[in-house]
Amino acid sequence: MKLLIGNKCYSSWSLRAWLLMRAAGIAFTEELVPLDTPDFKETVFAAAPGSGGTVPVLVDGGIAVWETLAIVEYLHERFPESGIWPRDPAARAHARAAANEMHAGFTALRGACPMNLGKRFGPRDRGPGVARDVERLAALWGQARERFGAGGPFLYGAFCAADAMFAPVVTRLDTYGIAVDPLSRDYMQAVLAHPAFREWLTAALAEPAIVAQDEVDEPALVDLRKS
Repeated sequence: MKLLIGNKCYSSWSLRAWLLMRAAGIAFTEELVPLDTPDFKETVFAAAPGSGGTVPVLVDGGIAVWETLAIVEYLHERFPESGIWPRDPAARAHARAAANEMHAGFTALRGACPMNLGKRFGPRDRGPGVARDVERLAALWGQARERFGAGGPFLYGAFCAADAMFAPVVTRLDTYGIAVDPLSRDYMQAVLAHPAFREWLTAALAEPAIVAQDEVDEPALVDLRKS
């Protein structure tokens, strides 16, 4: 299996697929396709004809899968014992609904706070839309933890696809100093401490490339890539 990904410092969707596969112990190689370069889409189209020309793309022999949730479901079918989704039917249904909500929603937070693992920013008012997204995240995470999280520190106990889907949002809340409730903070710390995420982060901070469109126009408290 091969996974095409974008720059690790910025590519939130790449992080989701990569993190899930690494956490589940699924063997794969990775191919970095630099974002914001002239041959980006050409490279992606060559691996996945008919796709939207975005990353991640999973290539498994003659099969190419694009779109992160499609990759998640392909991996679930391919490796049914790997814990991609919770075993309990109620937890699995809730996890799938939460992951789909993440895929389609939280647009204010995602727009105002692009994923940038290389910097940390000071707290500030980022608008009512971001505040509503954070409130919804707290409610959704709290419900998952209360109903299904007894077996571990993640949303449904053990790390699963829903946690991978929310991982970039976790980094945004942390990077931009956004205040959250204690339960959400504990969950965030579990994700940020996961060995697979730490591996991704180490590689992200070592990347030399700067993608201008994912750099917000405000001074950073810390540039981790220079520390």
